[in-house]
Amino acid sequence: MTSKNQSQANYLGPFLTMVFLFLIVGFLTTANGQFQGPLKAALLSETGNLKNTLATLITFSWFLAYPVCGSLGSKWIVNYGYKGTLIRGLLVMITGLLLFFLSAKLSMFFVFLLGSFVAGASATILQVVINPYLTACSVKGTQAVQRLAIGGTANSVGTTTAPYFVSGIVFGGLALEDIQACQLMIPFLMLAAIVLLIVIVLLHLSLPDIEETHNKVGDKLEKSVWSFPHLVYGVVSIFFYVGCEVCIGTNINLYVTEDFGMQISTVTLMATLYWGGLLVGRLFGSTLCSIHPRTQLTFATMMASLLVVFAMIINNPWILVTVGLFHSIMWGAIFTLSVAQLGKYTSAASGVFMIGVVGGAILPLIQGFLADWMGNWRWSWSIVLFGELVMLLYARVGSRVHQTAE
Repeated sequence: MTSKNQSQANYLGPFLTMVFLFLIVGFLTTANGQFQGPLKAALLSETGNLKNTLATLITFSWFLAYPVCGSLGSKWIVNYGYKGTLIRGLLVMITGLLLFFLSAKLSMFFVFLLGSFVAGASATILQVVINPYLTACSVKGTQAVQRLAIGGTANSVGTTTAPYFVSGIVFGGLALEDIQACQLMIPFLMLAAIVLLIVIVLLHLSLPDIEETHNKVGDKLEKSVWSFPHLVYGVVSIFFYVGCEVCIGTNINLYVTEDFGMQISTVTLMATLYWGGLLVGRLFGSTLCSIHPRTQLTFATMMASLLVVFAMIINNPWILVTVGLFHSIMWGAIFTLSVAQLGKYTSAASGVFMIGVVGGAILPLIQGFLADWMGNWRWSWSIVLFGELVMLLYARVGSRVHQTAE
């Protein structure tokens, strides 16, 4: 139920703030993954048969932060509110970017992994705020799944521009064999300065709290957030969604350079087209006000499954690029279905939901291991097919609400 205070609040400004922060999260998440190929060439050339596995640890470290820090974000919301949590999360982001700078200065791969974890922790905390806020804030003429789709569109703008930031700005279009880790130093200092500027601006912005979406300090929730089956199955589903999204978005770089010998310019184009497909799909998804999220998720997972099968059969990475179009609406649909009718449990559910994002760490790492073991990447994409089928099962069965917050 919407309170009187909430109905009187103007959420357009806060809504746009959340959309912008979603862009930042998408940009940094994808930029982090795009460093797999360059750092593999610059720092892992002497690691033999484990170079793919070690390279995927960059993505693993980022997404490992989600199950570790998701509950922390929920606790911060209770103690500091949404605005206070956002500010603290951005300060964590600055720390991660400075660790990236340090890793470049010292040419130490494992310091970069630590930076990936810390920056991933920030992305986790920010999303624990962004997702329930976009779902609950009342903006005239929109529904929750549309607002998440609009936020996802901004996220995709960030993910689409990130590959060119890495290849064009950080590494200046150099060939892989000419890349050096020290080229990371200035770009990451600049990013840290930009995030600090965002913190300063955010301190002066009005960001009304939405109390109906979380409990207050000292209050106890009567039920465990794990007692809602549609949320639990949603966590499993988002595990596979993020895993599948990241497998294609980051590991396709390793796939095409190792199995096909493509140059970094082509690699960048493929990554951009994949994330651009998510952008186009989310722009379209933001207009789907009359189609139920369950129906959207069913159609998207079926189409993605068929494309992955086709890509493996003919061994064509360009087919995998088109999967991004159907991945576009999955996050918003799964989140909306997972928190349906949860009321004051919504922010706690958002923290739990972030646990599932660890799929972005585990599935790409498993795929990298499979590629090393099999000697190529072609059939390793079956792990993505399995994930698509799990999400299809959630759409048809697991997302049904059997227990509400009332």
